[in-house]
Amino acid sequence: MSVSVGVLAIQGGFQKHAEMLESLGVEVKLVKFTNDFDEIDRLIIPGGESTALLNLLTKHQILDKLQDFCSRNPVFGTCAGSIILSKGSEYLSLIDLEVERNGYGRQVDSFVTDLGFMGNSIKAVFIRAPKFTRVGDNIEVLAKIDNSPVLVRQGNILVSSFHPELTEDSSVHKYFLNM
Repeated sequence: MSVSVGVLAIQGGFQKHAEMLESLGVEVKLVKFTNDFDEIDRLIIPGGESTALLNLLTKHQILDKLQDFCSRNPVFGTCAGSIILSKGSEYLSLIDLEVERNGYGRQVDSFVTDLGFMGNSIKAVFIRAPKFTRVGDNIEVLAKIDNSPVLVRQGNILVSSFHPELTEDSSVHKYFLNM
């Protein structure tokens, strides 16, 4: 059976994730409705604006289905997606991680840097990126910048504060596909 990856396509940068996955030969489903979850094996929650995304998920009555799917299947949240998955009363609270929205600065403070990941160097794009301020003991830190975690995993949940889909390096997406 081939793996079908959903990319939450309610708001934010979902198209670049879809393009990255398609370049890897992966079947991609843009997830917009609750029944779309029945057609996928794993999910990417893209960057965007976390408050707007949460409001749209609630308005379209997708939040409960998303919570259920993410509690049982591999999920990758980037930037705003990491905020949605993190600890906090208004979020899904599926990963033992606390975040500071825009912790790496505003839009004008955006930057690209190299990170060590799985023994290799990868490019990481930070755009109004959240900072991971508290990482639970059961979290595996996969990449850091200045000793601060920026890519972490807890069980079936992978989150990054940066945008791997905005580079040509597919290492992080390949890692997610093999979780």
